[in-house]
Amino acid sequence: MPIKKGFKQLLAEANAEVETLSPADAIALHGRDDVVFVDLRDPRELDREGRMPSAFACTRGMLEFWIDPESPYHKPVFAEDKKFVFFCAGGWRSALAAKTAQDMGLEKVAHVEGGFGEWKKAGGPAEAPKPRT
Repeated sequence: MPIKKGFKQLLAEANAEVETLSPADAIALHGRDDVVFVDLRDPRELDREGRMPSAFACTRGMLEFWIDPESPYHKPVFAEDKKFVFFCAGGWRSALAAKTAQDMGLEKVAHVEGGFGEWKKAGGPAEAPKPRT
C-alpha cells in the first residue's frame, strides 16, 4: 500500500514552517536564560556521541506527551516562556519535532540544521561520550 506522504515531503513541509538555525547561530544562543535546547536523541545516542551541556533530554517519542499540560507525563519546562531549540543527530527528527511543538502551541521554536553532528563540527560545546565498558 503506498503512503500518502514520505519523510522527504514531511521534512520539506516542516522546514518551510519552522525556524532553522545554523550551528553557528545555535551556538550563539547556547547558555542564554531564555533558551532551552531540547535533545531528542535516545539514551544510547547520548552515551555514544556525547551531550550538549545543559540541554534538556526528551526522546522524540515522548515529546507530545511532555509538552501537553493535560498529559500525566507533562514536563513543566515546556510551560516556560522560552525559546525551544530542538536538535537530534542529523536534523531530521528535530525539524519534525519543532513543527509538532509549534503546531501544539509553543510559540518560539527552532531546530539546529545538521543536528548535534554539525554542532560539534562547528565547535559547539559538547560533553564527551561515555566510555564503553
